[in-house]
Amino acid sequence: MRNELTIALAANQAAFGIELNAESVGRLADYYQLLIDHNALLHLVAPCPPEEFATRHILESLTLLKHLPGHAKFVDVGSGGGLPAIPCLIVREDLKARLIESKEKKAAFLRTAIENLGLTGRGDVVAKQFSETDAGDAEFVVCRALDKFPERLPRLVKWSGKRGLLLFGGEQIGKLLAEFEVPADRELMPLSERRCLFIVKG
Repeated sequence: MRNELTIALAANQAAFGIELNAESVGRLADYYQLLIDHNALLHLVAPCPPEEFATRHILESLTLLKHLPGHAKFVDVGSGGGLPAIPCLIVREDLKARLIESKEKKAAFLRTAIENLGLTGRGDVVAKQFSETDAGDAEFVVCRALDKFPERLPRLVKWSGKRGLLLFGGEQIGKLLAEFEVPADRELMPLSERRCLFIVKG
């Protein structure tokens, strides 16, 4: 499975405008293996073939990188299995992130992943609802999957304050942002007809 993932990363990275070196590919494969080893118990991501994990999860997460300037700090709300934060931290060593995950068992996995993948000092985990904590000195808030996302979106926008907001989702998210009069650019995800990255400038 690990080999299939690395082949899929190499085959599809150009479509996402990404160029990965061998070290990054190896560390991303380490992350994938760690997540798969824990997934049956913790349900970190929906089961999928390694080829789909490479594109839908890892490469999609890495589309954030062009929106994060050098030495940026960001908050990943509802981090779950560490997407999108962990792939971004692996590929860009100048980044720092706070991973907010309310479920304690998933938060424990995130701490393990950060330690095992050599990300200690650049990633910290907060086991709370985002509304129970704050974004600290982060310049950006990102969110890829959050329970009851449409219901919580207005609170997330308010919570983010004047920070840049980067949201993955479908047309419903775009409609809600328009309804709340939040101006956002959108980028269609490669290899997808519906998934977008919505960019709300801070």
